[in-house]
Amino acid sequence: MNSATLEDMRTSLRGPVIGPRDAEYDQARKIYNAMIDKRPAAIVRCADAADVMAAVAYVRDHGLELAVRGGGHSGPGLCLVDDGVTIDLSPMRGVRVDPSARTAQAGGGAQLGDLDHATHAFGLATPTGIISMTGVGGLTLGGGHGYLTRKYGLTADNLIAADVVLADGSYVTANADEHPDLFWALRGGGGNFGIATSLTYRLHPVDTVGVGVTVWPVDHIPEALAWYRAFLPQAPEDVYGFFNVFVVPPGPPFPEELHGRKVCGIVWCHTGDLDRLDETLSVVHEAGPPAFHFTTPMPYVALQSMFDELIPTGYQWYWRGDFFDHIPDAALDVHLKYGESNPTQLSLMHLYPVDGAAHRMGPDETAWSYRDAVWSGVFAGVDPDPVNADAIRQWCVDYQEELHPYSMGGSYVNFMGAGEGQERVRATYRDHYDRLARVKRTYDPDNLFHANQNIAPARA
Repeated sequence: MNSATLEDMRTSLRGPVIGPRDAEYDQARKIYNAMIDKRPAAIVRCADAADVMAAVAYVRDHGLELAVRGGGHSGPGLCLVDDGVTIDLSPMRGVRVDPSARTAQAGGGAQLGDLDHATHAFGLATPTGIISMTGVGGLTLGGGHGYLTRKYGLTADNLIAADVVLADGSYVTANADEHPDLFWALRGGGGNFGIATSLTYRLHPVDTVGVGVTVWPVDHIPEALAWYRAFLPQAPEDVYGFFNVFVVPPGPPFPEELHGRKVCGIVWCHTGDLDRLDETLSVVHEAGPPAFHFTTPMPYVALQSMFDELIPTGYQWYWRGDFFDHIPDAALDVHLKYGESNPTQLSLMHLYPVDGAAHRMGPDETAWSYRDAVWSGVFAGVDPDPVNADAIRQWCVDYQEELHPYSMGGSYVNFMGAGEGQERVRATYRDHYDRLARVKRTYDPDNLFHANQNIAPARA
């Protein structure tokens, strides 16, 4: 893209158009994962939906490659495209809460922290992820799960409307009554169908929650995970806990003697009676004496940002995922093997519960196709030093591949890594893939939006 083309784009947009020769270019192309080093020909920072419409039309009419950036949290870097145009929604971060209707409308560039901050002022929340820097758009379109999922469902289950710019540059609102086929696809089908410039959510009463952190030595993984797999699915939906394999970070709340040790543990969120928090979580001792157990009441908005400083923007990342409906005994030893061989301070494995309220949605009500999954697993190699990039990638790949035979076959689309292939995309959507391909044909027949875990348009 030459300078004349860049200037042409600048004249038609309110937001800045940043090219490779601009001083802010290198900063503008940085995303959460520093392992990604792509160089777009232009980064279009859209001020509003009109900018998005104009940018899409320009990209389409000039036959350019297109990527869409919301929060910039894409592990495989799908929010950037070499030599093409990244439509950057990050200026569009506003959130408007209607406390009477218990709804919130968030801009397409909003991050979870923006949404949580705005809703918490009214004692309300909607289920989202666990890192406040994550973009609400990408999280929602992929399905979205977190601390409130067992109680209130997926993020996508709580989406009640989305304003979307389509591949032809037009603007539509998708909800249960308008463009219902598109609305169905947006709730789990990823960024395949258009650019969501705003998203409206159903909110729930959530204010202060009970938080717990339980840790066992790494060699206790088989016993702790065997207890967890039996306890969590039958626990009340007010009780949420994700199982993790990690290295204890330096600093509170962990005692100094645990710093740097390889461990397993559970991070708890309890939305029930706070006076019963300690009693509710006392059951952790059934898995064996923990090396550390901590509970406290905490504002939900604080829990949502609890891990932000531990894994900030700019580290090396490689991740993969899988869905699981059970954890067989053979898998326990695999978790132990990779827990003991964890290559860096920040590399991890998490098993997030996706049962409870998420199971009460019908299997065909949204594009999310794993309503029978109990856990959404993620394997992530993480380190600040590029020297360790190969080591963390290999640990992640080996861990996921060795556990994959015990999985359900597909992955949460937002946990798919780079280069996993089209069969993995199909496995992620199962029987919904063909229906999604037909929706794709309706709204994006030329596959303009293909910088994603792509669903190709169905043939006419």
